[in-house]
Amino acid sequence: MAGAPRDVERIYSTAEVVATLRRLADALESGSSFRIQIAGERFRVPAGARFSVEHERGDGEEEVEFQLKWKLDEATEGSAGDVLV
Repeated sequence: MAGAPRDVERIYSTAEVVATLRRLADALESGSSFRIQIAGERFRVPAGARFSVEHERGDGEEEVEFQLKWKLDEATEGSAGDVLV
């Protein structure tokens, strides 16, 4: 269901992450939008998505998150290639 609240986290192999990050970097560098599938749901990330990096530390562990954010209406503009996670 598009637009329904969702919060998932998936663990992938190093090889899957490396391949996905390479495809993602190519899309970001070329200013292209792309489609991505996470935990069985496929959606489009627009070329104008904002990219941020987050670092958290606490309870004996550290975390780095790479995030792409966009407004839902932005995802209907432009064309898309395929990047599957």
